[in-house]
Amino acid sequence: MAEPGTPPVIGVIGGSGVSDLDGLSDPRWENVPSAFGEPSDALLFGDLDGQPMVFLPRHGRGHPIPPGGINFRANIDALKRAGVTEVISISACGSLKESLDPGTFVIVDQFIDRTVTRENSFFGTGLVAHVGLGHPVCARLGDALEEAADGLGIKVARGGTYLAMEGPQFSTLGESELYRGWGCDVIGMTNMPEARLAREAELCYATVAMVTDYDCWHPDHDHVSVDSIIRILRQNADKGRALVERVAPKLKGRDGACPEGCHTALENAVITAPEARDPAMVEKLSAVAGRVLK
Repeated sequence: MAEPGTPPVIGVIGGSGVSDLDGLSDPRWENVPSAFGEPSDALLFGDLDGQPMVFLPRHGRGHPIPPGGINFRANIDALKRAGVTEVISISACGSLKESLDPGTFVIVDQFIDRTVTRENSFFGTGLVAHVGLGHPVCARLGDALEEAADGLGIKVARGGTYLAMEGPQFSTLGESELYRGWGCDVIGMTNMPEARLAREAELCYATVAMVTDYDCWHPDHDHVSVDSIIRILRQNADKGRALVERVAPKLKGRDGACPEGCHTALENAVITAPEARDPAMVEKLSAVAGRVLK
């Protein structure tokens, strides 16, 4: 665990096509146990240009875990226990807008959560907390990612709403049109409840949503081949790893806690009185919320 103001340790959660991280010095895979069950995989530790990094493949190496089977709580808890302070989420997604063509990277700033079967909080009966989620991503990380993407010549869109669907099936045409009517920009299956849990764990969090295809609303959707989607997925994965390499040095110089308030999100969030807290819950949350439960 890291207290607010400690030097940054950057966690990277890799989505479809991103199952490792290149360029790390002294790389090592380590199993990090979690109080919330098994994470998706071991964590890859190493340094990138002197910046401590921790990588976790969201679906596990080889992609054996479907979106609905990911233990999001264990993943975030394990990253917190590993000392991570800021999280960059790399995710494949579909586009809900003509202007966001395949190959575009969207630095998301909002989410609409349509998942229905997933544990979406670390807290519960015996220890209740309510964190603010009006601005669910860290603008400081977003700024650094945008600058890094521009420097690599990646087509990037700053800002956008990510519709998180349950899956594993893709949208019906009716659903796709509904989400477009809501003003959503991209659609995926994995960034919720991930973003919620990162906020509860007092981690900075930012999403890079990498567009692989248009969702089924697009008139050319039926003409898109699986081969073309896989080709774009691989290209995006290579660019995503290059983006992480480029952004890591930009995040080395943080002084103090994140000015966006990410590292102190639980400051006034825990509502259960100390004498009413379940000791087992307090112990279970020792990594996520230990700072405010001491």
